[in-house]
Amino acid sequence: RQSRGSRNLNWKFVAPINPEPLVSLMERDQPPSASSPTGDPWLLTPGPLTTSPTVKQAMLHDYGSRDRHFVQVNERIRKRLVDLVGGRPNHVCIPLQGSGTFVVEAMLVSFVPRNGKILLLINGAYGQRMARICEYHNRSFEIDEYPENQPVDAAALDQRLENDSAITHVGVVYCETTSGIQNPVQELSVITRRHGRGFLIDAMSAFGALPLEAQETNFDAVVASSNKCLEGSPGIGFCITPRNVIEHARGSSDTLVLDLYDQWQAMEANGQWRFTPPTHAILALSQALDELDAEGGIAGRSQRYRQNCDLLIRGMREMGFQTLLPDAVQASIIVTFHMPADPNFYFDRFYDALRHEGYVIYPGKLTVADSFRIGCIGRIDIEQINGVLTAVRTTLDKMGVNNCGPG
Repeated sequence: RQSRGSRNLNWKFVAPINPEPLVSLMERDQPPSASSPTGDPWLLTPGPLTTSPTVKQAMLHDYGSRDRHFVQVNERIRKRLVDLVGGRPNHVCIPLQGSGTFVVEAMLVSFVPRNGKILLLINGAYGQRMARICEYHNRSFEIDEYPENQPVDAAALDQRLENDSAITHVGVVYCETTSGIQNPVQELSVITRRHGRGFLIDAMSAFGALPLEAQETNFDAVVASSNKCLEGSPGIGFCITPRNVIEHARGSSDTLVLDLYDQWQAMEANGQWRFTPPTHAILALSQALDELDAEGGIAGRSQRYRQNCDLLIRGMREMGFQTLLPDAVQASIIVTFHMPADPNFYFDRFYDALRHEGYVIYPGKLTVADSFRIGCIGRIDIEQINGVLTAVRTTLDKMGVNNCGPG
């Protein structure tokens, strides 16, 4: 574990050279063997993800940003997102244009004052990204860094806060999709609150699937995305925060477009966005929240994702693949597998062949091991998991891979 305040935070994935494509160019032009209802390959990735036809259809309308109906849709979405964490009446939701990283950056610059200092608990690339954001904005920060296959240590946090009174905030990624690991945010929040520090959560890949209750997990801010486990389209980030916390965030941000206090003030005044809103993505999110409710809320969605994850891990292990994480800390969001040591295995050939069969997976993002990832979220279920398992078996046979264990 490392602890230091500033460094060059970079990673690079170097794939082995592909001797020849497994799928010819002619075959690549053919439609995939499997596809979603709209004819696209299934996305088994950390995002963007496969969305339902009805979420796509919801975007087939045009609204002006000041349209009364559109303003009402925004108001309902904000209330429904707060309700997902049991946050009313004390919490508010502040949406923001852009990808998830936009709202992570907005959270850091809006809630960590310019004279504050944040302790970042890091065990993957997205925690490292928060450190890079702090560097850009000249926010004072320290890091406690752990291996990518190890959850952050709550006891170490307790000791660190005891020893450093200058730390004003603690930041962590709930589910670090670098590996798929789940960090103990509830335990961390209890410790942070006991020491009187602010707690900021990047819940990008967790919100809507993993437990997060405002009454049990005390946080100053949690940020997530319309994409990921809510199964809307990309384009909207949002922050949920206690009203008394955002009220004290005035003047903290050093950027206009990422000022969550200013955005909140505008929306409280007239229900409108300060700048051109992503109208179609908002309509998609409204429909996606309807579908979340129909599935049984977070509990129902979590059950489907868990079934997907368990089936995926079981099927891949039966073929000889090894997971990076032990089951105890594996979130049901995305699974990291070690690259096979077999000399006939080349990831780019493997990827292309699965893509041809209609399944898009993801390369690894680890420094501790060569790996690849397969996601369990989005509008997929066990039919698609069984489909990708069949495609993996077929591809391994074509490649002549007999040993799927790591080196």
